[in-house]
Amino acid sequence: MRVSPLIPFCSRLAVICALLAAPPVYAADAGSASAIVGGFYNVLLDTMKKGPDLKFSGRVKQLTPALATAFDLAAMTRIAAGAQWPTIKPEEQRQLVDSFSRFSVASYAANFDGWSGERFEVLKEGPVPGGGNGGVIVETKLVMKSGEEVQLNYLLRPGSGGLHIIDVFVHGTISELAARRSEFSSVLARDGAKGLHEMLDKRVADLAAK
Repeated sequence: MRVSPLIPFCSRLAVICALLAAPPVYAADAGSASAIVGGFYNVLLDTMKKGPDLKFSGRVKQLTPALATAFDLAAMTRIAAGAQWPTIKPEEQRQLVDSFSRFSVASYAANFDGWSGERFEVLKEGPVPGGGNGGVIVETKLVMKSGEEVQLNYLLRPGSGGLHIIDVFVHGTISELAARRSEFSSVLARDGAKGLHEMLDKRVADLAAK
């Protein structure tokens, strides 16, 4: 496995999410925030264990529906684009959502390409401090084979299809979506929606070529 930047949610995460043995059993309702996060990692773990045999294209195929189910990629694209989103034409918005979604999947497929004994633990969930429009925080940690721990907190918000992940906080406080928003806003201001679309497509191609 490679330890390399993972985006959009863990762009500077220097670990690989996994479990030690059997698929996890979560003491949570099927639609709970903890179950959503845990369910995604079940698929990710299976993909990682099969990673070398699946190769990049196979990992993309397996992870695409998992990300589409667990994450609200359209909302994340909109938030990452920032205040400029309403000025983008509807067709260009759809293209950006598609590019961002493919980029997100490609990032997981490129970086979660193997397993070497780490484990992932879902600790607890609770409401976002101050209300947060119904948001839920799921606290998790990654335990490396060496025993080193990395905190990852997931922010989920309700939408038309229920709760979905919209952000990950590395070390509990570093928002990956905020970092994405800073980058995307700069590209949009300089090169417009077409420039952002081309940038994301190029990154997908670069990840596939690794």
